[in-house]
Amino acid sequence: MLRLQAFKYELMPDGEQQRNMRRFAGSCRFVFNKALALQQAHYAEGKKKLSYADLCKHLTEWRKSSETQWLSETHSQPLQQTLKDLERAYSNFFAKRADFPRFKKKGQSDSFRYPQGCKLDQANCRIFLPKLGWVRYRNSRDVLGVVKKVTVSGKQGKWFVSIQTEREVEQPIPQGEAVGIDMGVARFATLSDGTFVAPLNSFKQHETRLRKTQQAMSRKQKFSNNWKKEKARVQRIHARIGNARRDFLHKTSTAISKNHAMVCIEDLQVRNMSRSAAGTTEKPGKNVRAKSGLNKSILDQGWFEFRRQLDYKLAWRGGWLIAVPPQNTSRTCPCCGYVSAGNRQTQAQFECVKCGFEENADMVGAINVLRAGHARLACEVSGAVMPPAAGTH
Repeated sequence: MLRLQAFKYELMPDGEQQRNMRRFAGSCRFVFNKALALQQAHYAEGKKKLSYADLCKHLTEWRKSSETQWLSETHSQPLQQTLKDLERAYSNFFAKRADFPRFKKKGQSDSFRYPQGCKLDQANCRIFLPKLGWVRYRNSRDVLGVVKKVTVSGKQGKWFVSIQTEREVEQPIPQGEAVGIDMGVARFATLSDGTFVAPLNSFKQHETRLRKTQQAMSRKQKFSNNWKKEKARVQRIHARIGNARRDFLHKTSTAISKNHAMVCIEDLQVRNMSRSAAGTTEKPGKNVRAKSGLNKSILDQGWFEFRRQLDYKLAWRGGWLIAVPPQNTSRTCPCCGYVSAGNRQTQAQFECVKCGFEENADMVGAINVLRAGHARLACEVSGAVMPPAAGTH
């Protein structure tokens, strides 16, 4: 089977290379914003949306224009890839997978991508990037496969390179049994085999320090040197929160994918679950403060990223990820099948009002998720129509 995999490393550029990287990232950001403004102007005039080929023609004109001739100092490939990113953003918007494309700001997602022309020298821990030359990197592990794409990104004053490779691997044989997972806040993941993973709560751990640093920044004169120092501290805290969360999710998803051939998980709509309850001035919401705290806890878990990682890691190992509807998974008795809101005595305790079965509520949800996953798999194999969600019959 063909496997696409990315290997990320920290770059060690010299001063000139760092300046060029900042200039390249700024050029890509400028092209993205200029192309987006052009698309919006065409829409306002009632004209047809410009295609990627049309935008490339405009890009050629911009590189030759006396006003934006400095764009020619950046390699054409990253600029063209930026236009492809904009085209993909529009496609995701029309498919209702994402919001409307927004203008990029300096310091946010500073990156550029090469689809070809890069050379890797692992023996000497360096990589060749067009118009940048050979750049050294921290070689923490071997790169496996043929290099397909190279993305350079900057964050917190550091530069990183992500090398996407392609290679043929033997068809893996899945290991382990099937398991159902119930996602939560008190317990990050409860497995149907009786085990559970405690949450990391990365944001909660740094929330007090982040708040104090943000308050200190608000007391500084905007754009002064002291304000910039406090802003850098805020950014470092955010980076530490994100790094800790990603590390936790990778370790957890890797352990689960290694030990289970099939994982059944709830098809949670995180965006809807974390929607604000503030309401409007005419119709204000209820329990806004409590809902805000719940939303913060939900977003701190990283459920969507955990599901994404499980999906590709299970595929690498020959396993399957099955998403099932979450309706009534924690209200259905796994013993007698009775469905009632009264079965959920508390947030953590489940007691069936019909047969008296008692168990942890998250554990009951994981068992029902596993059963729904088996039912969905059986329907897909037989080609039958998927039965309604648990407890709806």
